[in-house]
Amino acid sequence: MARIDELFRYLKDTKGSDLHLAAGMPPRVRRHGSLHDVENWEVLSHGELTDMLHEIAPDDEQWQDYQSCGDLDFAYGLQGVARFRCNFLRQERGAAAVFRIIPEKILTCEQLGMPDPIAELSELQHGLALITGPTGSGKSTTLAAVIDRINSNYTKHIVTIEDPVEFVHPNKKSVLSQREVGSDVPSFAAALKVAVRQDADVILVGEMRDLETISLAITAAEMGALVFGTLHTNSAAKTIDRLIDAFPASEQSQVRTTLAESICAIVSQLLLKTTDGEGRVAVHEILLKTAGLPNVVREGKTSMLRSIIEGGRARGMCMMDDSLMEKYEKGLITARDALNKAANKDRFADFAQKEAKAAGVEIPDSEMQH
Repeated sequence: MARIDELFRYLKDTKGSDLHLAAGMPPRVRRHGSLHDVENWEVLSHGELTDMLHEIAPDDEQWQDYQSCGDLDFAYGLQGVARFRCNFLRQERGAAAVFRIIPEKILTCEQLGMPDPIAELSELQHGLALITGPTGSGKSTTLAAVIDRINSNYTKHIVTIEDPVEFVHPNKKSVLSQREVGSDVPSFAAALKVAVRQDADVILVGEMRDLETISLAITAAEMGALVFGTLHTNSAAKTIDRLIDAFPASEQSQVRTTLAESICAIVSQLLLKTTDGEGRVAVHEILLKTAGLPNVVREGKTSMLRSIIEGGRARGMCMMDDSLMEKYEKGLITARDALNKAANKDRFADFAQKEAKAAGVEIPDSEMQH
C-alpha cells in the first residue's frame, strides 16, 4: 500500500474534497470550502513528499516529465475508496501536489437536487450545452449526472474527452468511449476531430481551453452531435463573450452566426457553504434556447440575455441573484455569502447587515461594494 493511501482514506472519511501536500507544510484537506490540517501528521520534507508522490506516479516516463517540467496530471484509483484527480507541481520549498476526490458512485440528478432544466439537458438531441463556473464549483459532478441520465435512458454512443478521466461510467443503455488526453489521445482538439467520425451522438469536452478546441466543439454541435463543455466563466453573457473573443477579430462575425444556431443551454454554477457549515449547496444561472436567443447571439447583444432569462422563468430559467435569494430565503445559505456572490449587492445588503449585527460582527466596506 502506498503511504499516501492513508491520506486518501482520511480525505474520504472526513468528507473532504481536496488534499493539499507541500514540502515544508503539514498535509491539509479542504472541507466545505475551508482548509484544515490533517490530524496526527507532521510537516512533510521535500524528500519525504517526493518519495510519496513517486510511489503513485503512473510510470517512469511521466515521473521523469514531472522531474523536468515541474507539473504532472493524472488520475489515481484506490479500490473501495475513490478515484482522485492528481496534480503534481513544484513550488518554492520543493515538491507539492493537489488531489481532488472523485466519488466512485456517480450521483444522479435527483440525488444532487438538480433543477429540472439542468437534468433535462439529457433529453437534447444536438447542440452545444455549457456548464460554467470557477474551479471547484461542481461542474464535473453536474455533467457526470447528466451523462449518467443519458446512459440510463437512451441508446447512444457517448464520447468523453478528459484530462484526466474523472468519473468512470459503466455501459448501461448507451456505449461509452472515455478518452484521456495524454494517454489515449494527444489533445482535446485531436480527439474532437475524430469524434464525429466515430459516430458519436454525445460528446463531453472536459475543458474548452483553447481556440482550436472551442472551434471544433462548435463545429461538432453544428454537425448534429450533442456537445457538453465547460468554461471558467460565471454568467451566460460572459460565456458567450469568452467564446467569441477566443477567435481573431476577422472571424468573429462568422463564429457568432455558427454559435447562434448551435448554442442550446448555458448553466453557470457556484457552490456555497450551507448555513450549518456541514455541506455545500449549488446555485445556478440557467439560460435555455428560445426563438429569440439566436438573434441576440448573432448580433452580439449579450446585455439582452437577462430579459430572455427573466422571460423564461416558466421553463425554469433563472438569474444567479434569483437563485441566491431563493437559497437564502430557504435558510440554506447566509445573507453574507449571498452578498459576496451577487451581481446586485444592494439586493442583499440589508439582510447581510442585519445578520452581521445579530452575530455581533461587522462586514467590511469592500464586501458591500459592487
